[in-house]
Amino acid sequence: MRRTFIALRRATFLLLVAACGARSGLFAEEDVAVGVSDGGALADVTQPALDATTFDDGGSTLDVRPPTDVFRADCPDADSLLVYTMTDTNELQSFDPATGQFRPITRIACPTSPGDTPFSMAVDRRGIAYVLFNQSHRLFRVSTATGACVATSFAPNQQNFQLFGMGFATNAGGPAETLYVAGDSNRGGAGGLASIDTTTFDLSVISAGSTVTSSELTGTGDGRLFGFYRKGTTSPPSFIGQLDTDTGAVLGERRFASIAQGTGWAFAYWGGDFYMFHAPNSQTLVTRWRPSDDTLVQVASTSLKIVGAGVSTCAPQQ
Repeated sequence: MRRTFIALRRATFLLLVAACGARSGLFAEEDVAVGVSDGGALADVTQPALDATTFDDGGSTLDVRPPTDVFRADCPDADSLLVYTMTDTNELQSFDPATGQFRPITRIACPTSPGDTPFSMAVDRRGIAYVLFNQSHRLFRVSTATGACVATSFAPNQQNFQLFGMGFATNAGGPAETLYVAGDSNRGGAGGLASIDTTTFDLSVISAGSTVTSSELTGTGDGRLFGFYRKGTTSPPSFIGQLDTDTGAVLGERRFASIAQGTGWAFAYWGGDFYMFHAPNSQTLVTRWRPSDDTLVQVASTSLKIVGAGVSTCAPQQ
């Protein structure tokens, strides 16, 4: 009987792991998880997806083709990976682009000072989120499966990069990848593009200063990097542009005359489409731009203010 019970418990554990996927966002054994919230489940405030399609009057010099020759041998559950989002009140959620639905995961409780709130987020190839906080400028690692949070050794304000948008892109198609950051000069720190070594947490400047401001980043499995940004201190218009990972130069961009970043914004690439999370008023809108037919569609909205989004470069690319 005891052997049967142990076998049953082991099978249950394996089923739970499988439900999360092999790339489930759980920390490695050497990581010590702290600060898991016990605040209970979050309310799912997603509104039904909207089917009204609008065509923006912006122009485009951006050539966006589906990634090719992407290395995915280390991505056994790649087709089930979702976009993850973070709000200014610490709510971690998943967003399914196929259905336009959010699912609450938990409210994170990173070991930082009271009143310190998330500013930006990126998700690596293993499904671990990197979350930058607004007041302390500290960088934390967060499990997208459980919300467990651990501090990194990142020293804030390196090279005067105080606040920044973040995104991973692979190195020449993977599986190695780089965390890129775009400095937000509108908030007093340096602008431009840099990278952070997620082993040493040293920041290296790629380009200092830029006409691109308040940019959030997302990358693809074939090594391309894109930004969702404004030019100057206000928007609309907003832009999506491809950034050269060696020089920080804008290689091409699409202008969106009617998209306002608002008071909270984030960005993700999934399945050949770009998803802009932006809050022009009291709620966050999710607007999808599909480069293949240049359509712009609002696919979801939520009363929560989303300030970060991230998706693994293992996720569907087309």
